[in-house]
Amino acid sequence: MTYGAPSHRIESQLVAAARILEVEAEFIHLPGVVICSFGDQDLGCSETHFIKCGGRLSLGALHKVHLIYRSVVHDETSAKQATEQLESLLQTPPLYSIFFRCFLAFCLSALICPLAFGGSFLDMWIAGAAAFLLAVLQLCVANKSALYANVFEITISIFVSFVARGLSSIRSRIFCYTAISSSGIIGILPGYLILSSSLELASKNIVCGSVKMVYALIYTLFLGFGLQIGNDFYLLLDPQTRRQLDALAASLSSTVSLTGTWVSDNGTDANSIPLIGTWTFSHNVLPSQQDIIDGCYRPKFFPLYLQPFPTWTAAIIVPIFSTLSSLANLQPLRSKQLPVMVIISCFSYASNKIANHYIFNRSDVVSAIGAFTVGLLGNVYSRKMGGTAFTSMVTGVLFLVPSGLSQAGGITANGNGIDIGGAMIAVTIGITVGLFMSQALVYTFGSRKNAAVFSF
Repeated sequence: MTYGAPSHRIESQLVAAARILEVEAEFIHLPGVVICSFGDQDLGCSETHFIKCGGRLSLGALHKVHLIYRSVVHDETSAKQATEQLESLLQTPPLYSIFFRCFLAFCLSALICPLAFGGSFLDMWIAGAAAFLLAVLQLCVANKSALYANVFEITISIFVSFVARGLSSIRSRIFCYTAISSSGIIGILPGYLILSSSLELASKNIVCGSVKMVYALIYTLFLGFGLQIGNDFYLLLDPQTRRQLDALAASLSSTVSLTGTWVSDNGTDANSIPLIGTWTFSHNVLPSQQDIIDGCYRPKFFPLYLQPFPTWTAAIIVPIFSTLSSLANLQPLRSKQLPVMVIISCFSYASNKIANHYIFNRSDVVSAIGAFTVGLLGNVYSRKMGGTAFTSMVTGVLFLVPSGLSQAGGITANGNGIDIGGAMIAVTIGITVGLFMSQALVYTFGSRKNAAVFSF
């Protein structure tokens, strides 16, 4: 729980460990708490422990915990030795310094800006700077001040949105509001939280899943609300920009119709249908005709560094993003798991992109195809090569959240905060279905495992 294990697996893993150690025990998992009852249930003399714990995703430490658990379950290590190993692991300091984690946040937002939200080379630096500030506030201020931690997400999203709208209102229109605001707050998106809640609901763990799902959705709505406030606050200070945006929206949504009548002046056959009628011409202005691509103003005369990145650059950006994303989730740099994570994440993006090319406006189906690919590769790697399925898959799965949301118009969701929650649910339900289907397929074949499945 300290290192962010998939919570829908915790009960089954504890039961498997108790069975191997021949301990009579029952376990109930609630959000942030595990209730453990030891003793003889028939005689009524049992001992109950409440274990409260909260934490964040730490892939390197989680992998070590799973290896300790696996060695005990397979009778390779005694419970006493394993307990000592766990205690020493809990006392180790964080893997990376605060400055390095802030630098990782800068790189991740800068890379996801052109990759998922159509940002230019100029936009990615602004998005990265916003993410760096966000990481500093999160790691240095919010952790030490309980009062500020309650409003941290709203204040930072208001600030990022305000700055992004201010930059996009510069007369030359070289900055893109949607790309900067969406990618600037990617570091505080509750992607993993909403994913674990949907997995719990699919596993019939109603209490845990529904509590987390509601929290994650309200949290997402807070972010959307903050973005809207920052945007509207700037437009309040700059009425001219508001008028320009309203005029642009009106021109994009309008259809020009011309209606008239015509009469033929040289009919040759007296018995034919009279050549008299009416005509209507309709002209609908497409966003691309206004030089708007992915919500950003991109005319042809703009230089190369103000244009969207070509498609082939994804082959370079995706592996770098996947590596940095794994490091941001505290995966050690020198580990055998890291290349596997990056490869699975690249397959995740590729399958998502190919599916999106053939299936339009269905982020749930596209996410399910991407998640099925990730789950298939991760579980096969776990069974055939002895790796840890969960930690090898998590980077690829988390990659699907911003990729899926970008199909819904970015995190700004075209100005409607409620749509962000709906887009988030659609993406995560698709991911959940894909993961469960891939796991069922892989574990249908082969021998049964003694330990509980450590996977999504």
